[in-house]
Formats: sequence, C-alpha cells, structure tokens
Amino acid sequence: MEHTQGAQPTAVDEDPGEPGTPVSQMGEIGRQAGRGLRWSVLGNLVMKAGSFVMSLILARLLVPEDFGIYAIALAASQFVIYINDAGIIAATVQWRGKLEEMAPTATVVAITSSTALYVLFWVIAPFFAELSGSQEATGVIRVLTAVNLVYGMTAVRSAALLRRFEQDKLTKANLVGFLVTAPVTITLAANGAGAYSFAWGQLLGAVATGVLVVLYANVRTGFGLDRPMAKKLLVFGLPLCVTLGIEGVLLNADSVIVGDALGAKELGYYLLAFNISSWVPGLVGTAVRYVALPSFSRLAEEDRDSVSLGVQRAVPLLLSIVLPVGVLLGTLAPAVIAFLYGERWGPAAQVLSFLSILMVVRMMTALVVDILAAMGATKSTMWLNLGWAVALIPALLVGAHLDGIRGAAIGHAVVAFVVALPLAVLAMHRAGVTLAPIVSALARPLLGAVVSAIVTLLLARVVTATPFVQLAVAGGTGLLVYVLIVVPQAVLRQLGGRVTGLIPARSR
Repeated sequence: MEHTQGAQPTAVDEDPGEPGTPVSQMGEIGRQAGRGLRWSVLGNLVMKAGSFVMSLILARLLVPEDFGIYAIALAASQFVIYINDAGIIAATVQWRGKLEEMAPTATVVAITSSTALYVLFWVIAPFFAELSGSQEATGVIRVLTAVNLVYGMTAVRSAALLRRFEQDKLTKANLVGFLVTAPVTITLAANGAGAYSFAWGQLLGAVATGVLVVLYANVRTGFGLDRPMAKKLLVFGLPLCVTLGIEGVLLNADSVIVGDALGAKELGYYLLAFNISSWVPGLVGTAVRYVALPSFSRLAEEDRDSVSLGVQRAVPLLLSIVLPVGVLLGTLAPAVIAFLYGERWGPAAQVLSFLSILMVVRMMTALVVDILAAMGATKSTMWLNLGWAVALIPALLVGAHLDGIRGAAIGHAVVAFVVALPLAVLAMHRAGVTLAPIVSALARPLLGAVVSAIVTLLLARVVTATPFVQLAVAGGTGLLVYVLIVVPQAVLRQLGGRVTGLIPARSR
C-alpha cells in the first residue's frame, strides 16, 4: 500500500477570483491538494531513496535469475492489485454522499473481491509461472499475492484518507511499512532466500502499513450489504476495475512474454531497467495520483469549465517535470546502469533507453485516467487501456523474438507513443475537456527536451571517462539547457535574486 517550505504561489493563490467562480473553487481545492501532494512527494522521495539503497544491496546479494523469478511473481501480484477491490477505492473517493452510508457495503465488496482473487491466483500460480518460463516462481507468487488481501481489508479506510486529503497519514503508514520491508528483505536475501526475500519482505511491510491505516482513518466501516448500494458502487467501480486490470496487463505483460521467450536471466536485466524507468512514476506519479482523483472529483462537482482549467494547468506542469528525466535516462542509460549497479548489469542499458519513453507516456496517461474517473467517465478509461493493450501484446511478442529484451522495450515504447497518447487525447476530448490551450503550453517543454537530448548525446560522445563523470558533465549540462529553455526568464531572475540574498554580504 505504497502509500515545503519556499514554494512559489500559484496563479490561483495570487488571484483567488470571485466566490463561486471556477478559479476560486480551484483555489480552495488546490490548497488542500497541494498539502496532500507535498506530503505524498516527501513520503515517496524517502521511500524511493530507501528502495534505491535496498536495490543496490540486493543487486550484490542476488543473481539476475532471482530478479527474474521475482519479476514473474510481481507481474501476477501487480495485475491482482489493479482489480483487487473491484474499484471500491475510487468509488469511495468520489462518493457524493456521506461516507458512513456506503462504508459497510463497500467494505464487504472489497474484502470479498480481494479474497476471491487470492484464492484464484493460489490455484493458477503454477500455470502462470510455467507460462512465464519459470516454474520456481509458483511459491513466490502465492506469498506475494497475499499482500492484496491486506489491501482489500483496508481499501475503504485508505480511500477515506485520500478523500479527506490526509496524505500525511498515508505517508507515515507507508514509511513504517517500508521500515519493516527493507530489513526483512535484506536479511532473507543474505541468508539465501533468493526471490522469496522480496515476497516476505513486502507482505510483512504491507501488514504493518495496514494496521496504521486502520488506526489513522478512524472510520467505523462495519459490515453490511445493501444491495442497491452495492450495485451503485459496482456500476461506477467495475468499468474502472477493468481499466486498471488492463493497466496491470500493460505494465506486466512484458515480464511474462520476456520470461517465456528469453528466460529468467534476460528477464532479470529487463526488470532492473524497468524498475529504473519506474522511479519517476513511483515518486511523482504515485503522489500525483493520490491527489488527482479527489481533486478533480471535487472540481467535477462544480462544472466542466473547472475541470478543463485544471487539466490545462496540470498537464503542461507534469510534462515539464518528467521530460528532462526521460531525456537523461534515455541518452545516458549505459552510464546510469554502470554507475549504479556495475558492469555485469550492462545489458539492462539497451532496455532503459527505450523504456524512458514509456515512462513519460505512463505519467501522462495515468493522469488522464484519474481525470476521466473523477468525471465519472470510467468506460472511457476502459476503452483507452483496452486499445493500448490490444496493440501492445503483439508488439511485445514480435519485438522479443526479433531483438530480445531490446526489441521488447522498443515495442513497448512505440505502442505507447503511437497508440496510447492519441487514445488519451481522444478520450479527454470526448469527455468534454477543452484541450486547445494546452498545445501552446507544451511548446517550450518539448523544444527544451529536444535540444537537451542533442546536447547530452554530443557531450556523452566527447566525455568518455568514468560513468560518474559522464553523468555529471553530459547530464548536468543537458539539464541546465532544459531549464534555461523551459523556465521563464523572470522566474530564473527571481530565483537568482533569492539565492543571492542568502549569501552573506561579506562574501559578495
């Protein structure tokens, strides 16, 4: 359940607008969401830093085959987690009435759904493992998917915290869970547990997080089944559940296909690259998703103008943040892999170069899915991900057989850019969101990304020293170029003035 000071005031803060206008409504919701987002980003930053350190340790305790077996189990677990609660979390967050009215029924539905799915995957675990090319993954799948039982039991309480923008409590619960996961995983790995070290570490961490979520939420859910209420929840939740289930396929089909076609060792290289490409979606994307659904749900209660205005501000901002990371990972992948994990993980670099494209698209489509869900357009989210999945599966199969793990990564990136992005734009347009103003706002980030990529690649060819030097010189210069192009000069001057003001007078 992986669940600041000095921030510049936004346009909403500067101009609150007249009471009742879309701008004033956005201002109030924006302040609540901003607080939740800061806590989410802070928590994710700490957890990702901890996960990164843990991955460095595990890369030296385990072999690529262990990562490959874990990747297969993770694919099963991640697919289950997307459909685990039958859409109850999202339905609870956007519920228009009192939480107490629907909580007992929602709790029963979520627990029933998660239990049924766990039993199903316990039975089919051997077949899933064999399909993925590693029978040894069966037991790991059965342990890791038990995490989703905990998620089902705490679904309504997690949703209550999100609904109230109490991301600080979720963040604290997740951090405690990680403090359990990390030592358990490392200790088991050091004692020869192999892929099971991941599974048991995550399960015990999820239990610790779940206990705190129940305590923090302070919601009396009870148990009960109101059939009309259950029907209303499922009418909203099931299309979104299908959407997220397809999203699970999108994120994990490559593990099954690569494992079956190329074996656990190649899959281990692929998983390492995929994990690196998921750092930003895990850090920024998860934090954004914690606040996007409740924020746009509140805006959707007002009118579509409020939603459109929110989208026009959110999309360029998010893209501006993720593009430079995508450029650096894509252009300096060999240096990133060598510096962080050593030369023996070198084959992962050819995968990371292309998965960086997928990372950017994933961030944007995830935001679109949350916006559409907040507007109640859950069927549109289903068709978006279904179209993506239909194109992706054959692309992965062909790519893996033609060019190994590199071919699978290329297939993933091409389908994301050529199929998923246009479908996301079409879905937003059909939902009534005004997108035209976004086009001009994207010009500078896209230009900055292109110029930054060219500069980084040229410097990487010239600077052939250690990976660290390549990252510092080529990556640092590329990032600077991006900032100079994308960030307005007035903002840069203002930041420069603040930095200068921090320097003691004697030093100037």
